[in-house]
Amino acid sequence: MKQEFNHTELARILASISDAEQMSKLLQDFLTPQELEDLVLRWEIIKLLNTGLPQRKIAKQLGVAIGTVSRGARELKYGHNGFVELLSSLKVEA
Repeated sequence: MKQEFNHTELARILASISDAEQMSKLLQDFLTPQELEDLVLRWEIIKLLNTGLPQRKIAKQLGVAIGTVSRGARELKYGHNGFVELLSSLKVEA
């Protein structure tokens, strides 16, 4: 039977970190180099999707499969609104 884990504690920890350098170090400790690279790439995809750039252009520009970009588009449209809320808050700060 697969163990189920609650991500609430981790979310609270991450939310409590306001120093970018500390967050960077923690992410490097938590994630493998490949996982961190994938996370950064996913964020790039989300930002480009938010600008309205077509999925095929994003895939070509970033050198990823169209399915990778489509997954990001699905998360923006049908996800838990985490990306939408973050993008919105970043616009307010800009």
